[in-house]
Amino acid sequence: MKYLNNKEWWKHLGKTLKYSLYVCTHPLDGFWDLTHEKRGSIGAANVIIGLAVIVEVLRLTLTNFQFVTINMEYFNSVIVALRILLPVGLWTVANWSLTTLMDGKGRMFEIYMSVCYAFTPYVIINAIMIVLSQLITFDEGAIYLVLASFAAIWTGILILAGMMMVHDYSLAKTVFSSFLTIVGMGVMVFIFVIFFSLISDAVSYFVSLYKEILFRLI
Repeated sequence: MKYLNNKEWWKHLGKTLKYSLYVCTHPLDGFWDLTHEKRGSIGAANVIIGLAVIVEVLRLTLTNFQFVTINMEYFNSVIVALRILLPVGLWTVANWSLTTLMDGKGRMFEIYMSVCYAFTPYVIINAIMIVLSQLITFDEGAIYLVLASFAAIWTGILILAGMMMVHDYSLAKTVFSSFLTIVGMGVMVFIFVIFFSLISDAVSYFVSLYKEILFRLI
């Protein structure tokens, strides 16, 4: 709450948010200065990833039905948000865990900040696509698909560039570490699934045991 009335903080937030546009067009210099010259901020990173979640929810709900079809009866904005937030969190933890063993120089908050800044074109292009979907016909849908693919590819390239600059890696080492990061994310998900499955089984066992004891006592 103390930041709400802090004009300097808001000014810094606006400046670091604006810098995300430079990162999009000058990824190598942009990501280097983002972390090494302190031209980025966690606040701006949180805003960008928050906007990515909002835009994704709006894209699924407001895009012309010719291009995106969903069953609103089963639509859950929390699940949509997790589809973005969970991969970002897993990437941050997995990448930091692996790169510490591979002479990576990036700290966890720098990895998170770089990934969030890489979502800038995703936010901008998908926001444009929502409006564009209302103006084009189904026969012109190739434009929509091209923009969607371009947003995903651009974001992916920016993530690679961010990891390269944060860890001071070569391109080959960045690609290799990113591949290991994806594998690490899969392992983490597998461990979480096994863990919660065991917890669920344990809870079910103790609940059934409790019911059996009550049944015999009664």
